[in-house]
Amino acid sequence: MKGSGGHAAAMRSAAAVVLAVGFAGGNGSPASPSEMPSLTVDIHATDSGMRLGSVLVEDTADGARFTPSLSGLTAGEHGFHVHENPDCGMAGQNAGGHYDPANTGRHEGPDGNGHLGDLPRLAVDGGGGATVPVVARRVRVSDVVGRSLMVHAGGDNYSDMPARLGGGGARVACGVIPATAS
Repeated sequence: MKGSGGHAAAMRSAAAVVLAVGFAGGNGSPASPSEMPSLTVDIHATDSGMRLGSVLVEDTADGARFTPSLSGLTAGEHGFHVHENPDCGMAGQNAGGHYDPANTGRHEGPDGNGHLGDLPRLAVDGGGGATVPVVARRVRVSDVVGRSLMVHAGGDNYSDMPARLGGGGARVACGVIPATAS
């Protein structure tokens, strides 16, 4: 039975590879990107309603990754948040406040213990495009479904001082997050 020991060893190795790949996420979740929940959010200017692009939101082992494909924004850093309501009407005001399921009432940025909707800043290049992904470690896709995604006019200092909510200012772009992920 030459080779039967080799076949069994090969099967054990294959099983180990399947287990390693299947649980590489570290929390027992599938590591395959095709098996991770994701959704796409269409983003529109709050003043004109013009479509500016979209943001892909997908779960990763490190948290939710927000990958923008946006144009028509002003260059620089922008406050980027998940807002409470799935409504971008009234120039984004219908979206309500930053998503804060624990009712902390604090804006502490993506790594703090405040609003869950506080995301890393959105970087916009000199041509008005945003394509650099950000990862929100405390967030999963299931946390944001049925909410809205907001881009603010200015940056975000991840604090309520000296200006409330990071000082990002006006709501310049918004998208309603679908109620279900794929």
